[in-house]
Amino acid sequence: MIYPANFESRVGFSPIRQQIMDACSMQSARELIASEGFSRSQREVEQRLRLADEMRLLISMEAGADVGEQEDIRSIVEKIAVEGSYLLVEECVILANALRAAASIVGFLRSRKEGSYPSLRAMSERVQLFPELLSQIERVVDDKGEVRSSASPELDALRRAIREHEGQVAKRLQQVLQRAKASGIVDADAMISIRDGHAVIPVAAANKRKLSGFIHDESATGRTFYIEPVEVVELNNELRELEYEERREVIRILTELTAILRLNVEGLIRIDDYLTHIDALRAKARWALRNDAVRPIISTDGRLVLRKARHPLLQQTLQQQNKQIVPLDVELNPERRILVISGPNAGGKSVCLKTTGILQYMVQCGFLVPVLENSEFPLFDSLMIDIGDQQSMENDLSTYSSHLMNMKSMLSEASPRTLILIDEFGSGTEPTIGGAISEAILERLVERGCYGVITTHYGNIKYFASRHDGVANGAMAFDVKHIQPLFGLEMGKPGSSFAIEIARKIGLPEDIVHKAMELAGEDHINLEKQLREIARDKRYWAEKRDRIRLTDRKVEQLEQRYTDSLQSIRDERRAILDKARREAEELVAAANRTIENTIRTIREAQAEKEITRMARKELEGFAEGVGDSHKSDDSIEREMQRLARRRERREERAAQRERGEVAAPVESKVEVKTVEIGSKVKIEGQDVPGVVQMIKGSKAQVAFGQMMIMVDVSRLKVISSSEFKQATRPVAPRTVVSVDIRERKLNFRDNIDVRGMRASEAIEAVENLVDDALMVGVSGVTILHGKGTGALKEEIRRYLRTISAVDSISDDHADRGGAGITIVRFKID
Repeated sequence: MIYPANFESRVGFSPIRQQIMDACSMQSARELIASEGFSRSQREVEQRLRLADEMRLLISMEAGADVGEQEDIRSIVEKIAVEGSYLLVEECVILANALRAAASIVGFLRSRKEGSYPSLRAMSERVQLFPELLSQIERVVDDKGEVRSSASPELDALRRAIREHEGQVAKRLQQVLQRAKASGIVDADAMISIRDGHAVIPVAAANKRKLSGFIHDESATGRTFYIEPVEVVELNNELRELEYEERREVIRILTELTAILRLNVEGLIRIDDYLTHIDALRAKARWALRNDAVRPIISTDGRLVLRKARHPLLQQTLQQQNKQIVPLDVELNPERRILVISGPNAGGKSVCLKTTGILQYMVQCGFLVPVLENSEFPLFDSLMIDIGDQQSMENDLSTYSSHLMNMKSMLSEASPRTLILIDEFGSGTEPTIGGAISEAILERLVERGCYGVITTHYGNIKYFASRHDGVANGAMAFDVKHIQPLFGLEMGKPGSSFAIEIARKIGLPEDIVHKAMELAGEDHINLEKQLREIARDKRYWAEKRDRIRLTDRKVEQLEQRYTDSLQSIRDERRAILDKARREAEELVAAANRTIENTIRTIREAQAEKEITRMARKELEGFAEGVGDSHKSDDSIEREMQRLARRRERREERAAQRERGEVAAPVESKVEVKTVEIGSKVKIEGQDVPGVVQMIKGSKAQVAFGQMMIMVDVSRLKVISSSEFKQATRPVAPRTVVSVDIRERKLNFRDNIDVRGMRASEAIEAVENLVDDALMVGVSGVTILHGKGTGALKEEIRRYLRTISAVDSISDDHADRGGAGITIVRFKID
């Protein structure tokens, strides 16, 4: 539902539609633009926007894409459909131009790279071209818009005869003219003229009886008569007969051509429809290019996000005055559906409301809008506006009565898919009761879950927005120092009417200003201050909640990353161990053969059997060690289980926090192990593990590989078997990590661009950049966030100050971006 019926004129869309209609060259295209109305279908809206945006890109980027203006062929096609009718030569030319234009557009789109302009290509693929019809028309009609003599043998013969008779007439006339000049009947400089299609000789009035023939005309003064000599009358009559025959032959040829065209009238209707849509799309695209309009995102999660939005009419007006428009940023979402805008008069509140309304309406009508391309628009079932003075003497409605009638209609239609636009909410009656009624209506609108933009001066409405979920305050920026509006919208805080300040600026006597402040009372003066404090606290806790959610999400992502990495390492380790096991088995087999040969040699040399037995046992022990290496996979499985248990414990703690439970701290008990023979140990300050072989008093003999060392027992630290295995594991798997680090160093970029991102997305991207930077060991990074309002910059720097590895945070040099770029330096160990 669109309410009221004059919604388009209320928001200023009627002139925009007319501008686009004026850009059409075909009347049928103008009618199509006029009929394109509000659509609730996401599929239809997105198709309209895609077609208009692709045409915009086509015109702006492709040379030769614009085929120029086209004339309507609808009446021509309707004429062709009538049995027995025939097209005029001019109509044949228009139809031929239309067929050429359709073929040119379709051929151009089909010649583009696959995937370019997909919607336009799909629309063009359905068009049937008629090159044979164009050939038939071109066979009959030439480029000058005349029927060709070659269209039929009869026409060719008639035109030759006409030319011959014209030559004879001209020759005979010249003879008569020369005789008349010689006899003094006509002036010496007289020339043959044409009157009513007849070749005549100008004769002075006094001599008109001296030249036999027919008088066809006389001059305005009556001094000259134009006479067709009798000698050429018969020739002219024969010439007229030939011309009549020529005309009949032309009509016959055009009738035959029209009959051929009639066989394909349905296809011609489709070509007319295609050219109509192309002309309408071209008008939309041209308007969009002149007004910097683009195709926004159609959101499916209920988010209405306007970024750098401009009202088209206001933008055009300011451009004519060489002034810059102040763009608008607005965000509504399922958690914050209604925006209450307050601020001084003439500060831009109504412009914000109209901008929101006209852009939403244009999107759902399929028109491109002047916003940034990452703006988001949901689709509503109803748009309703209450703006301006709608009092009616005929219906006996006052200003306030008309407002209440609008409120009644809005309440009856309000739903989560309704956008309500109300200007000067509650005005027009006594402030106390008017404010109370407005607050009650606003509460009902919040309950209905509808979206809305409301402007007001009432403090109770601003206070309601500050303390209720689903409603947010917005303030029009105001320069307090110079007492002038800045026309920018600041979300999240209520605005002030600045009535006292404005009264002082315009020169109202100071005693009256002081008296007004006394009458208003201290409570009223402090109300706006309290509202600003409430809005500030609300914004602080909302930001804190967002940071907590972001942190939780990052922890989950990090844990998933570690789990995936651990699984990858496990698979890679298993593959490496399997390969090593096969190689070891081959090595052991080769070693066995060598040892057998050695033993045989020893036996033949009558060596001691005990030495031989010990050699074989040592070799078998080595082979068993290689075979048992797969058992180290169990440690990876245990690590996976440990991560799962840690995740369960964290979820349990979060559940306890939500229930208000506080877990009591658990005192950890550390078991101190003593050094014994066979203990696996490390020397303090060293990473290489060893095994205690012998203890003598305060000294211990420790085997580090093949090396024996005597060490004070006090310097030894007992380690577990798993730590020992970890420290003595094969080196090969670790090379995978070093290779990964080398690759990350090669692919690492020390800068990032987060412009256009939301705060949570930007912080996530910066966190990933800092993690990678610390891993590869760079000294600093650069973050491009733009200047804007400074909110995104402040969020990023607040996060960076929580990282202990960050040494300094500063703006870049003014020549390279200044406050729009943050330079981060890390501490160097």
